[in-house]
Parts: sequence; structure tokens; C-alpha cells
Amino acid sequence: MLDTTNNWGAVFMSKYSLAIKLRTVFSYLEGKESFNSLAEELRTSSAVVMNWVKQYKYHGADAFKKSYTSYSTQYKLDVLNYMNENGTSPNETAAIFNISEPSMIRKWRRRIENEGMDALNSKKKGRPIMNSEKQGAAKKQVPDDGSVEALKAELERLRMENAYLKKLNALVQNKEKSPKKTKHKSSMN
Repeated sequence: MLDTTNNWGAVFMSKYSLAIKLRTVFSYLEGKESFNSLAEELRTSSAVVMNWVKQYKYHGADAFKKSYTSYSTQYKLDVLNYMNENGTSPNETAAIFNISEPSMIRKWRRRIENEGMDALNSKKKGRPIMNSEKQGAAKKQVPDDGSVEALKAELERLRMENAYLKKLNALVQNKEKSPKKTKHKSSMN
């Protein structure tokens, strides 16, 4: 049983230390406690504890050693496509890709459904600096359809899309060859 004398829930409302996550995972894996009892002791949801266990099974203790990560648009698309093609849940996908918050994947999915592909581009924080060169560039016109610039832009977009599909295909083939596949899924329920 976990030691709850530290009143973990009050101290770690949204973040839990590596030691607490590992003790929680080991308590579950050793059959000492259930997801629900561990979640109750930590004053969190059982889904959080379940996600920790999944992450640990895929990545070991390294799953919990996180620093700030900025995901590229391409990576976000790969994650979403993997989830769609393999039928995994956001929680399972987060565990596979070692993304600490499954809600991030849900947010990416909502953005792409509501706003399109460009919504996944990382947005720079803070106020942009405007100098005379940037002000002049901001006034440039969008190329007309059929113009050389528009055709070059479309060609570049299609090349990027083609490269993306090749990478995704390689990822799916590697996953199919993997001996681990997603057999953990049934043991998590």
C-alpha cells in the first residue's frame, strides 16, 4: 500500500514527482492496489494512474522524465494518423508516443477537425517584433491562382505531403514488424 501520510493530493495537485509515479505504477503492477484505490489515495482520476502504467509499460521509467517539448506539425500528424489507422484511443496513443498528456492529442484532433491542417502549426508566443523589412514583407500580395508563385507553392505542398505519407508508411510497417504490437491493450482493461 502507498504511504499517504504526505498528503500527496494537496501537495501535487497537477504534477506528481517521479518517485510518486513510480511507486504508484509498481503498487499496481505488483497487484497490491487497483487503479481506483491508487487514484483515490493520490486524489486524482483512475485514468491518470492507468495512463502512467501504460507509459511505464512502453517506455520504462524514462516515460516520466519530461522536460518541455514542442512537437512539430509533422509529428502531430503522424500521431493522429497512427491513432486513426490503428484504432487506438488518445490514452493508448499517448502512451505509445510517450506524450505525457493524452488531452493534448484530443486538442490536436479537435483543431484539425475545426480549423484544418494549419491549426497544428506551432504558434510563437509573445508579441512579434516589427521592423521595416518585416513590415514591407507583410504587405506582399498573395499570388494569383495559376501564377508561377502559386504553382511553386502548390508543388512544395504536394512534395511535403508525399514525404509525409512515405514516412507514415514506414512507421506503420515498422509497427507491424514490432513483436510488442499493441497486445498490452487487452491487459489494460
